[in-house]
Amino acid sequence: MKAQNKIEKLPIVINDPWLEPVAREVFERNQRFRDRLQEIEKEHGSLSKFADAYKNLGINSDSKKKAWVYREWAPKAQSLFLTGDFNDWDPESHPLQQGDDGIWEIILDKKEYKDKLVHGSKFKVLVHSDAGSHYRIPAYSTKLIQDNESKDFAAQFWNPKKFNWEGDKFDFGQHGELLIYEAHIGMAQEKEDVGTYNEFTENILPRIKKAGYNTIQLMAIAEHPYYGSFGYHVSNFFAPSSRFGTPEDLMELVKQAHKMGLAVIMDVVHSHTVKNINEGLNLFDGSGDQYFHCGQRGEHPSWDSMLFNYGKTEVLQFLLSNLKYWMSEFNFDGFRFDGVGSMMYWHHGDDLPMTREKYFNRGVEFDAIVYLQLANKLIHTINKKALSIAEDVTGMPGLCNPIDDGGIGFDYRLGMGIPDYWIKILKERMDEAWNLEEMYYVMLDRKFDTKTIAYAESHDQALVGDKTIAFHLMDKEMYYHMKVGDQHQVIDRGIALHKLIRLFTISLGGEAYMNFIGNEFGHPEWVDFPREGNNWSHHYARRQWSLVDSNQLKYQYMGKWDRAMLDLIKSFNIMSADYPQLLMHDDWHKTIVFKRGELIFVFNFHVNMAVPDYEFYIPEAGTYDMVLNSDNAAFGGFARVDEATAFQSIFNKEKNINVLKIYNINRAVQVFRKRV
Repeated sequence: MKAQNKIEKLPIVINDPWLEPVAREVFERNQRFRDRLQEIEKEHGSLSKFADAYKNLGINSDSKKKAWVYREWAPKAQSLFLTGDFNDWDPESHPLQQGDDGIWEIILDKKEYKDKLVHGSKFKVLVHSDAGSHYRIPAYSTKLIQDNESKDFAAQFWNPKKFNWEGDKFDFGQHGELLIYEAHIGMAQEKEDVGTYNEFTENILPRIKKAGYNTIQLMAIAEHPYYGSFGYHVSNFFAPSSRFGTPEDLMELVKQAHKMGLAVIMDVVHSHTVKNINEGLNLFDGSGDQYFHCGQRGEHPSWDSMLFNYGKTEVLQFLLSNLKYWMSEFNFDGFRFDGVGSMMYWHHGDDLPMTREKYFNRGVEFDAIVYLQLANKLIHTINKKALSIAEDVTGMPGLCNPIDDGGIGFDYRLGMGIPDYWIKILKERMDEAWNLEEMYYVMLDRKFDTKTIAYAESHDQALVGDKTIAFHLMDKEMYYHMKVGDQHQVIDRGIALHKLIRLFTISLGGEAYMNFIGNEFGHPEWVDFPREGNNWSHHYARRQWSLVDSNQLKYQYMGKWDRAMLDLIKSFNIMSADYPQLLMHDDWHKTIVFKRGELIFVFNFHVNMAVPDYEFYIPEAGTYDMVLNSDNAAFGGFARVDEATAFQSIFNKEKNINVLKIYNINRAVQVFRKRV
């Protein structure tokens, strides 16, 4: 590292005077990354080659030896034995030999094992260690299978015909505004069962395309023993979940999505892993410090899971190799990193509010920061247009700035405060008490050099124990009054506010937008995966597409609105437009007017006050057309305005400003554009 009295002031400090007192700490953070990268490049040639561990560990073909070679890193194990269908599960007939760096190896001649080690064969590794003797799933296994009766997992020898990626020339950079559709493969179908990759490809991809989204974020891809964990308790990092089908089925899903112009990113969980011994990495070689920290530092107090030791070279290689594996073998277009806020601090992001000291010294997991920087370096080396998203609510400085500028290198962060805010006001405030100016500035509460993904509600709020926005607004009345023609005040209010909240969020809240599967049309109820408490029912772990497809039900209105909203945002590049201009805040009429890009948005959240000849300031004189109106009957509105009207600006001599006069209808938003 450079001498302590000589530091380079990095761009994130130059551009943000608040960071001036911690300029040295910013420099040192960057230097730790550079030192680690230099070590890796010196030892392995490049970061990308360092991330090729999956080609060496696990079971791989060796053309020179004409053999299958199984390697496992288990430095403190006493002995390892490969066992499975190929040797009738003999526990000791196939010992591995310990080599350098704690890596064990066994070579299986292809000719000898041609009829024994066949595609689909099941196997495990028996590990003898200080923790006892346990049958384990090899750490780099790429395919698992679960027994229907015992629910026990085993690895599978997977040697299919090479997948045909021909024609997959997707260009992620052509999508324009980033519109993410977050989805879970298993719960994506209407049937009361676990959906498959193939069903998702056939039934759901066309829906996502038609709905107007351009990027799919897939949850729960890596294998996880407990279905109800939503995929966040990963046990086997290189194995696509066997519940949904084969690895090739997932590859076909990605390929078909690309053909439709849809990018596919993966919700990757490198923030923690299960404590399970049978399926996971815990105590793999019998020690407590192989993949994890020892003691309290190695366990997450809230998640009942294990925490990686990002400072250990082999752990870095395991995780970075995992990223390269998903990008290189499955053509994923990037990742949404779960739990980044937890990774970066010893206190896991719980010691809020944050200060400069907390961001750079006290409680910071320096090794985790370096891992995230290396991960972003690797991702964008493999694919310059790849997308990396951080789930972080702590506001870590430089999170989405380039590494060379002193940042951590993510492309976007999730605007996690926005959905929390909407749920808070829905729970705690009467409609009349909504503070529109506060709402406006909450949407804008971010640094504009940090790209943010806005979303009105998260998948967490859809889980049992909480409620989606639609369910907060309409609750049990959704069961009885969603039929077209059945007028009901609760439903009318709910549909109106559901539309307003979503457009308010997407037009102000970020540089990208995300929606959780089904929320776009107000999917009723919660998400509750099969468990003992619900008699292992799949009733709430599915999406009822028939609701939005029916022209007899009102869900269609919210679905149509969502599509029209996205079309508007894309057509005028609203999320990438300059900072919005607040034109009017009228608390009496619960109306707020702002300009973003070419468009003027007029939101009226009032319970019942619709105002004829409502006047507001506009920056430019001219003729304005209405380009979107939430009160349109097609969106479940009451068609109270003539959308074909041309609105001519008026010069107000008294105020010396140009104004527009409209019929300002309550619980509605009207969007205008000046004629060119």
